Amino acid sequence: MDIVGLFLQFDLESWLRAAFAVVMCAVVIPAVLPLARRLGMVDHPGGRKQHDAAIPVIGGLVIFIALALTHLSFESGLSPQSLTFIACAGLLVVVGQLDDLWDLHWSWRIAAQATAALMMIYIAGLQATNLEDVFGFTGSNMGLFAVPFTVFIVVGVINALNMADGVDGLAGSLSLVSLMLFTAFALYGGDLSLAERLLALCGSLVGFLLWNARLPWQPRARVFLGNGGSMLLGFVIAWTSVRLTQDPAHPVSPVLGPWTLALPLIDCVTLMIRRWRQGKSPFAADRHHMHHMLLDAGFSPTWVVLILAGTSLALGIGAAVALKLGIYRPLLVLVFLALLAGWYVFSRDYDRAVARLRRYSRHPDVPAPETAREA
Repeated sequence: MDIVGLFLQFDLESWLRAAFAVVMCAVVIPAVLPLARRLGMVDHPGGRKQHDAAIPVIGGLVIFIALALTHLSFESGLSPQSLTFIACAGLLVVVGQLDDLWDLHWSWRIAAQATAALMMIYIAGLQATNLEDVFGFTGSNMGLFAVPFTVFIVVGVINALNMADGVDGLAGSLSLVSLMLFTAFALYGGDLSLAERLLALCGSLVGFLLWNARLPWQPRARVFLGNGGSMLLGFVIAWTSVRLTQDPAHPVSPVLGPWTLALPLIDCVTLMIRRWRQGKSPFAADRHHMHHMLLDAGFSPTWVVLILAGTSLALGIGAAVALKLGIYRPLLVLVFLALLAGWYVFSRDYDRAVARLRRYSRHPDVPAPETAREA
């Protein structure tokens, strides 16, 4: 698959649309940071949070505004499906911002996510029904299970990305990788309209990461996604996955969906299983994620982002190339499950896993912090 060749299908207007989204986020974010601080829309340090000062959590809100303005500036109108998407995204951003302000019970977040999923199904008409590639035989329609399965996809992807939002630039970079892969898949499947919108979303993420990632001129993030941002991006990825893999006019195998966000999904599933086995809430917060493990092993935050985002990109491209080469598609499902099981076994003993990873870091003799062992 010639990924560079695929992106050459975009015309000048498509690139201008993406550039507009970049500029919108890059310019608006620093302009509204003082207002966010005055309104108390900040994340305070303490507990599991390792940042040193109160950081505004309006990244998701700015991305949402940038997407809406980009759409209105470059498209003639709003279809019912587009209106539904904006309504769902707006709902999640609002609930996420309220959660950042008042620390809502997790059930409120799940209710909002499920509501957005049901709107996506019953108003936009998007649901996961055809999974022939997953099971390897024809006629494998989900039938009555399509609705709960689609809700499961939306809620699962949103929470997987939310759990990955623990290092400067990580959730944004993982989202950027996933959406870049989906952009390439959309181009390969012939859905240029969706690809143009995804390219603009990638542009907004680039503009956001200019203020969220650790860069040579920026040692710390100046803005966070916030729960509204992580829920927004998770929903976009879930929406895109369902729309792209369930459109017979532009066929893309549903097997590819999980591979675009493989590491957050694997991390989320293993942690939720472990919490359930320990008698804890699957949505309880702790410090046992992949990124925490790498940090405790001595990797810098920048290297954690590069390792996880780079591995995620490699896995997504590898899965796409495997399909292009004609690999039996259910075999990719089995490989994904094998990776999940392998990570579960590897990370079962947190301290031992950190000790193994520390051998490959630049600081192999630095002991893991005590907070690593807090549940």
